[in-house]
Amino acid sequence: MPTEYGDLLAINAQYFKQSPIAESAAPVVRRPRLPEDRPVLSVAVVGAGPAACYAVDALSEIGGVHVSVFEKLPTPFGLVRAGVAPDHAKTKGISKLFGRVLSRSNVSCFFNVEVGQHVSIGELLLHHHAVLWAAGAEGDRDLALPGEALAGSHSARQFVAWYNGHPEQARDVFDLSGRTAVIIGNGNVALDVARALTQPVDAYSRTDMADHALQALARSAVEEVAIVARRGPQHAAYSTGELAALARLEGVDLIAHEQDMDHELDPTDPRDSILAAAIRRTPVVGRRRIVLRFGLSPLSINGDSRVQSVTFARLDGERESLESMETGLVLRAIGYKGKPVSQLPFDDGTGTIPNDGGRVLDGAQGHAIPGLYCSGWIKRGATGVIGTNKIDARETVAALLKDHRSGVLADPPHEVGDIRELVSARQPEFLDFAGWRQIDEAEKARGREAGRSRVKFASIDEMLAASRLNV
Repeated sequence: MPTEYGDLLAINAQYFKQSPIAESAAPVVRRPRLPEDRPVLSVAVVGAGPAACYAVDALSEIGGVHVSVFEKLPTPFGLVRAGVAPDHAKTKGISKLFGRVLSRSNVSCFFNVEVGQHVSIGELLLHHHAVLWAAGAEGDRDLALPGEALAGSHSARQFVAWYNGHPEQARDVFDLSGRTAVIIGNGNVALDVARALTQPVDAYSRTDMADHALQALARSAVEEVAIVARRGPQHAAYSTGELAALARLEGVDLIAHEQDMDHELDPTDPRDSILAAAIRRTPVVGRRRIVLRFGLSPLSINGDSRVQSVTFARLDGERESLESMETGLVLRAIGYKGKPVSQLPFDDGTGTIPNDGGRVLDGAQGHAIPGLYCSGWIKRGATGVIGTNKIDARETVAALLKDHRSGVLADPPHEVGDIRELVSARQPEFLDFAGWRQIDEAEKARGREAGRSRVKFASIDEMLAASRLNV
């Protein structure tokens, strides 16, 4: 192993010390079957991100099940395509598995179709036994601060979607003319954004980062990115591996301040050792830097018509001190939040659909609504990694199958195949999986010409045009 990755050995050793391997028998895998008296099941899955694809996988591997997938964009895979950092190609590789799932013969795809606009949940239930909502969390948690709506204040979700080429954010403009950018929050998304703002643009030149982002970052004047958190480093939301990767960035200095530490750093702890090195490090003149700040609570985002600074407070015992950071760009990385779904109950406090193990609950009575289910962030909140959705989806699918076996799910009055005619009449430009494959191949071809993994289309019109190639 290269010496610069030696810290990964310590990270692994610490993990297995805390979570030792226990001997256990191989699990017994029993593939679910539909009951003989109810041998057919049709399910409409709304969304095509990880939670949706894992649910489709669990359902479509069962004989007698047909799944219809509805996605409002012409492209599937959700945050795998529009949320994972461009330099995390291995993580994006899960889309190959999801693609194989969506291409199964008992799965029908309806991309560029928005449920609630082109077709209603009620209409889906006329053609399916059940509807499983897995469209994710498309909103942002707010800081509820004065000045949060000023120009120059954005969510990290918007910035990530922008550099990943999401068509709804592709035309956004971020002010990269200032010397300093401030990120509030210190989860892995914050670290992804900090890397994008500080690494040379050449670090992304062979990735699938959107062309408009590559061009904007090449002109960026940002020299320093401050990642600011309310609590101390022991409570930091980033993973140890992502922190270690941040410390290894070529040409970027990772800096921390001793006065921000709320505990004595343990040199045997991988996270603490990285912070200790960051404290000792002297910034090199002319190099970009990432500064980790802790124990600072944001009080206000300041400016007249646009952001000029952020004021923070530090509580030391009963004494409060203030600190101001001058910046023209504030990115709020405090989490995603679900948005209300038409025709479904919604808990605005948690940003989720009320549910019991994936069964959607009536908001007033708390009773399960027959035929309605949810999975993913809209079910549990914006927590976990991509793989967390597999367990989540299988819980929901198990509840759905149990209801089907017990006769809770009524047989739909119309055939599942008839939904295609309805959708086609409402949205003539809907795409099936073959249409997405055309977009996929066109992006990859553009990538081969440019020496990159792919060159994304960043507008729906471009995507639809590509879907018609060779047709």
